[in-house]
Amino acid sequence: MPNDAAPAAREPRLRLGMVGGGRDAFIGAVHRIAARIDDQYELVAGCFSSNPEKALASAADLGVARAYTSFAEMALKEARRKDGIAAVAIVTPNHMHAPVAMQFLRRGIHVICDKPLTATLAEAKKLARAAEASGVIFALTHNYTGYPMIRQAKALIAAGELGEIRLVQVEYAQDWLTEPLEASGQKQADWRTDPARSGAGGSTGDIGTHAFNLAGFVTGLRLESLAADLQRFVPGRRVDDNGHVMLRYEGGARGMLWCSQVAPGNENALRLRVYGTRAGIEWAQEDPNYLWLAPLGQPKRLITRGGAGAGAEAARVTRVPPGHPEGYLEGFATIYAEVARAIIARKASAPMPDGVTFPGLREGLEGVAFVDACVRSSARNAAWVSLNL
Repeated sequence: MPNDAAPAAREPRLRLGMVGGGRDAFIGAVHRIAARIDDQYELVAGCFSSNPEKALASAADLGVARAYTSFAEMALKEARRKDGIAAVAIVTPNHMHAPVAMQFLRRGIHVICDKPLTATLAEAKKLARAAEASGVIFALTHNYTGYPMIRQAKALIAAGELGEIRLVQVEYAQDWLTEPLEASGQKQADWRTDPARSGAGGSTGDIGTHAFNLAGFVTGLRLESLAADLQRFVPGRRVDDNGHVMLRYEGGARGMLWCSQVAPGNENALRLRVYGTRAGIEWAQEDPNYLWLAPLGQPKRLITRGGAGAGAEAARVTRVPPGHPEGYLEGFATIYAEVARAIIARKASAPMPDGVTFPGLREGLEGVAFVDACVRSSARNAAWVSLNL
């Protein structure tokens, strides 16, 4: 017998805009790929560069018809259109995050912003107040929180499998700035080592914020104070390229964070280890589909993404069968997919779907406050300081 019931129509794709991310930009392409992986968005508008010619040329490259040369004009005109964008992705250098976001917040357009939230703590606080007042969804793309095994680690700790958390060890090491690459004019090195565009933190702001965010996301711990020793090993460099940070968490747990962009042999070595009274866990970003669980007095257990031992928290953000690598791009895609679910629920005046989580304003503000505290502490010979929230 034929089935007369029509299949339920899928939700229409969310119309997405982008500011930044034009020709020769690395992170813009990452965001565009991530937004399409789960087929929840359609890129329809963009101001892809502060250079008008490059902005229009980039839009032509991408086949985006609604091309703008001013992000303020884009925010204004998109808000007035019946088919205007639902959300904007901000993929500019750090110092432009706040002014761009403010234009879209004022017009009720949801924001998906690359990290860190802003270049300065004063800007971050101002932006956070504006975003909260606007009522829009504001997401920060700390993509590593989207990895299935990170979701699994978070669930294990929340369930008490590790017992009371005592120690947190997190590190993020790279080697790409071991030499003064910025002197060659290389675009990424140029702006990331310029305090006017990146903020006062170099390695701390670029990758230290990822490490700090990941530790907090997985453990649920809130930082009480820190002591930071920052270095500028490359002569003439204006921001730190290495940092050692001692962490004191509320409740008594202790941690150590190392971030470096001058560690030869390290490409993208983000690693997290957490130890409690009952067990420990270990995860490495360059081998992201595996999580080690070490119960006290028992052999270590390997939990694989999609395989034995993985729970529902990992499964809901897993896309491919076990043994097929899933990582960096999919981590970004998870953030985009979670935000899409939140936007759709908001539009329908429905509650947030179960399990949906993504970094937002609180995490963004804490990340910028972390960098600020590291710089203040190091200037005082690694004195203990609190986050200025």
